[in-house]
Amino acid sequence: MSDIGTAESPPSGISAGSSTRTNTRAAATVDVLIAARDRSDTIERAVLSALVQTEVRTVFVVDDGSTDDTAARAKRCDPDGNRVVVERLRSSVGPSAARNIALKRSTAPWIAILDGDDFYLPGRIGALLAKADDWDLVADDLLQVYEYQVGKQVPTPVFFGDHFEPFALGLEQFVLGNVRRHSVQRKELGFLKPLIRRSFLDTHRLRYDESLRLGEDYALYARALAAGARFLVIPVAGYVSVIRSDSISSHHSKQDLERLRDGDADLIATAKLNAREHRALRMHYLSVDCRVQWLAVIDAVKSRKFRPFIAAFSRSPRVSRFLASRLLEQFYQRALKPIKPLMG
Repeated sequence: MSDIGTAESPPSGISAGSSTRTNTRAAATVDVLIAARDRSDTIERAVLSALVQTEVRTVFVVDDGSTDDTAARAKRCDPDGNRVVVERLRSSVGPSAARNIALKRSTAPWIAILDGDDFYLPGRIGALLAKADDWDLVADDLLQVYEYQVGKQVPTPVFFGDHFEPFALGLEQFVLGNVRRHSVQRKELGFLKPLIRRSFLDTHRLRYDESLRLGEDYALYARALAAGARFLVIPVAGYVSVIRSDSISSHHSKQDLERLRDGDADLIATAKLNAREHRALRMHYLSVDCRVQWLAVIDAVKSRKFRPFIAAFSRSPRVSRFLASRLLEQFYQRALKPIKPLMG
């Protein structure tokens, strides 16, 4: 079911301000899409941070089967009742399907994604539009902060530092920027939240892959780049990514990883790629498969099944090296645990 929001005062020092009341829908060119599940503590901050952007026409919030009052809180954010559309789903369909629902309802020539626990700083959308010109995707470097430090500490850039010249991001560089390295803090380019030209998505029939509950942004951007999208990256403009312990990206199943991995295989099989792009996608495939096989090894050890244990090590030399290093790491950590003295 769908609802149009009503408002109350904004949280966390974010104010909708006079720009929200005077903004005309005819002049606005961006719709903001928010898929949220059980984000009652942060959804108002997210929605209000989008409403203060004068270029934003409508904020579409899809409540993905929340068990709390996420939808009700989102409705409170629109004082005029015409800039926030809330659709509450009875059960969870996942972030990809929820975003596709919002995308289907939106009409603006540009769309922007906002996670329900993140927020924009004032002026972010205008800064992206100012650079859009002939680009199909325009992203700024992320700012990052822990939830408990919001309002207390200045967020820091994630990828490229404070100052750099805007650059075109190609498929090879993008994919390699998502190859996860063990024991290194995650800084994957798939976390970028670009402004996206709707006409490009429509022309190439691109939407979020609804089978994915992990890496859905990476998959969409990779397919867009493979289809010829022009992707510009600029310095920080004001997307604040909030680190939370209950983030979906930090909790995933073996099946989630398998679907992400197999998406690479599908793109390799169907897209027109040069040798470097093919090699980059193969590297990302293997990096995800390492994580898949590690979970397979854990399952095999728990169930004491020898065959799936050996099968995991037989995938590829890279996977074998990764698994061996993880096992050695586990043995080493266990060996360092203090031995409890015997009692009695």
